[in-house]
Amino acid sequence: MDTTAPASPSPAPEPVAPSAVATVVVSDAVTKVDALQTLSVLTGARIVGERTASPRVPLADGAWAEIEIPKFGEAPPLAIDVHAADVSVARAQALAVIALLRDGAGWAVHGMFPDA
Repeated sequence: MDTTAPASPSPAPEPVAPSAVATVVVSDAVTKVDALQTLSVLTGARIVGERTASPRVPLADGAWAEIEIPKFGEAPPLAIDVHAADVSVARAQALAVIALLRDGAGWAVHGMFPDA
């Protein structure tokens, strides 16, 4: 008869933090709130953490977009950082965001990564 206790299950792994970011720059004068709302409407995704310090809009393939406002002394363009676990996903989703904002909102936007 085996009297050893059964092994306890391993704890669930922690979610993998995104390791890739692709940045989209908005040249138009747009507030962070307006950019989040516009991106939410164009993607059909709800803003996550809307009334927090780090609101974001979920995108396809596990990616999401966060809006970075210029810091004191920086140039005025707004930056949309697209986060994903993989650089190819981050870039693909950033390109999709660029197309959505150009076509859907008429904004002047460009990517700050090689494939943009």
